[in-house]
Amino acid sequence: MVRKAIQMNEELAGRTRVEMVVATIHQRISGRSLTPGARLPSVRGLAASMKLSTSTVVDAYERLVAEGAILARPGSGFYVANQPAPFALAEAGPKLDRAVDPFWISRQSLEAGESDLKPGCGWLPPAWLPGEAMRRGLRTLSRADGPALADYGQPLGLPPLRQLISRRMGERGIEASPDQIMLAESGTQAIDLLCRFLLEPGDTVLVDDPCYFNFHALLRAHRAKIVGVPYTPSGPDIDLFAQVVAQERPRLYITNSAIHNPTGAVLSPVTAHRLLKLADQFDLTIIEDDIFADFEYTPAPRLTAFDGLERVIHIGSFSKTLSASARCGFVVAKPEWIDGLTDLKIATSFGGGRLTAELVLNVLSDGSYRKHMETLRNRLSRAMGEVSARLKGLGITPWLEPPAGMFLWCRLPDGVDAADVARAALERKIVLAPGNAFSLSQSATNFMRFNVSQTLDARVFEVLGDVLGRQRRS
Repeated sequence: MVRKAIQMNEELAGRTRVEMVVATIHQRISGRSLTPGARLPSVRGLAASMKLSTSTVVDAYERLVAEGAILARPGSGFYVANQPAPFALAEAGPKLDRAVDPFWISRQSLEAGESDLKPGCGWLPPAWLPGEAMRRGLRTLSRADGPALADYGQPLGLPPLRQLISRRMGERGIEASPDQIMLAESGTQAIDLLCRFLLEPGDTVLVDDPCYFNFHALLRAHRAKIVGVPYTPSGPDIDLFAQVVAQERPRLYITNSAIHNPTGAVLSPVTAHRLLKLADQFDLTIIEDDIFADFEYTPAPRLTAFDGLERVIHIGSFSKTLSASARCGFVVAKPEWIDGLTDLKIATSFGGGRLTAELVLNVLSDGSYRKHMETLRNRLSRAMGEVSARLKGLGITPWLEPPAGMFLWCRLPDGVDAADVARAALERKIVLAPGNAFSLSQSATNFMRFNVSQTLDARVFEVLGDVLGRQRRS
């Protein structure tokens, strides 16, 4: 894989082999796979793995020593300097084509015009969300007293909303008092706060492969070492998970248990129990990102429910079901962690968004939300069947048929590169989600994630058919 990346970069940038070895080591340091004080591969070992001469590697190492990026210890080898260069998020991963960069899908989806189609985005069309309920909530808030409209919120967040969340958690078998719940601006902010609270630069974090691409970006921003474990239809490959945990001794594991992003898979009870045994054995903390919980027909197994908030931290959000504009998420954790997280929240965002919390509470309390979600689940189920059938007609095969949710994780026809398809579709104002954006190992070259709610327009299938036809003929 390293050899292939070097050849690709040489062809694109015209660099010498020495320069490419230097760039590769810089990328490993920035991405935290080589942390301060870590020993670099031996000259002979690196030369053999890259199919290069030892003199090329020697020249590259000498250049890195001159830059101050690494240190030479006679008789011992080369080591990463203890004063790393300033962190640059853009350099925290391999220099890959923008079509498989973790930011590519988000940038294209967020910047798309109103007439552009977004089968690759991760949210519902505005028309599928409860606009009238949001308007009623805004009208109610417009008549509220001064503090609700103008004052800071409490550090933990609006008490009535935390009480409501506590009751809703109980319906899924998760016992958590309102004092164990802290509101956040979003699910993303919740994970960011947890990374600040739990991680030190260089700590190892496990993710699923594939997983939600923004996990990669967040963890690189926190200078974590990211390790992927292959995902199966019933959860992570538990035997490989056990091996990786024993070898890497990670600090955290971040996952979706219920409706996995991007695959739509559901964690099985057997896998859940084995995961928790391993977490206890190796002192592993698990962040369970559960922002798609309300899309389920029947609640799936939750690590939080089995664990009782001992090693598992639960994340939720209302951005997917109510509004991406009025963002509100929450963290559920054991009391001693909530106390520290609250201090961190004050330090980074002070009182939080009280107005949004008031709006979310109003909408969740007016009696229409359950009906909205029932309608939405049925609508998504119909869209799942229609989109799946039309994709199969193009030779695009779902990895599995998800029981609920909005995502289809699909394999493209043999020999087709999803990044090439995404680039070609973008020229025709269609944003797609190529598989390698979700894969730490870059092993999802011919996979693509489709949001079925955004894939119903006939133009999507016309463009896909045209692009795939051209790729087959080329």
